[in-house]
Amino acid sequence: MTQRPMRLRRSQLSVPGVSEKMIAKAVLSEADHVFLDLEDAVAPSAKEGARKTIVEALNGLDWGRKTRCVRINDVTTPWCFEDVIEVVTGAGRNLDTIMLTKATRAADVQFVDLLLSQLEAKLKLGRPIGIEVLIEEAAGLQNVEEIAAASPRLESLIFGMGDYSASQQMNLRGWGGEGYPGDVFHFARFRIAMAARAAGLDPVDGPFANFRNEDAYRREARMAFMLGFVGKWAIHPAQIAPALEIFSPSQDEVDRARELAAAYDKALAEGLGSVNHNGTMVDAASIRIVMNTVRKAELIGM
Repeated sequence: MTQRPMRLRRSQLSVPGVSEKMIAKAVLSEADHVFLDLEDAVAPSAKEGARKTIVEALNGLDWGRKTRCVRINDVTTPWCFEDVIEVVTGAGRNLDTIMLTKATRAADVQFVDLLLSQLEAKLKLGRPIGIEVLIEEAAGLQNVEEIAAASPRLESLIFGMGDYSASQQMNLRGWGGEGYPGDVFHFARFRIAMAARAAGLDPVDGPFANFRNEDAYRREARMAFMLGFVGKWAIHPAQIAPALEIFSPSQDEVDRARELAAAYDKALAEGLGSVNHNGTMVDAASIRIVMNTVRKAELIGM
């Protein structure tokens, strides 16, 4: 696996793996990425049945261009290895990524990597399955750089602020007021985004629980976007549209970026290292920002 696939992750929709009805609706949604959950959304007694439901959905439904992902239980649980084995054995050809929960060290990722390698060889799968990792424990954040470099299968790091808050024993009652006026998750978000970008991965922001409060969801999504995140979770279909809007460039931004890129290419062809285009100076540094927009637009299909 020498080159990581480029995937849209503007909106990652969470769907309980036990619900055929919700899975069917997710397939028809506008989300870029859908992950079928075997962890928190599934009771221990229902996990075995959920695996079968997920396999049937992956094999039997038309997912279009969506990234198809399964969120498995963490490596400290008795379900992790069977989650991987049963889902990949049953539907590996129709699975894009595995989402590993509560990773705290590189070895957690490497365990899943090795298991996937063995299954892919046994099943003669034509393409490798990627790994997405949730950073949601204090130990995971402490070791985020080594986790980000743990496997060539890794595609994204996701900030799971709910479990992280519990792990850190955070008291959020005073958040946003006199108790703590700033963003209590800023450091964690920034560190995850930096580790992901340094390793060539996509940083993704995790859930916002109150799906009826669109304004608050948008505020959190915008903060993540400004820090370099590529998308945010949707725990309800109502959160899909705001995420798609916030993590997509406007058509005006795309048109301007392409115009600046063309002006810079023309300047280079003329032997110039920079160009003043309609009052905007474009050089080797600023063109990198411009090209981020161009590449995002190409991935979206704008």
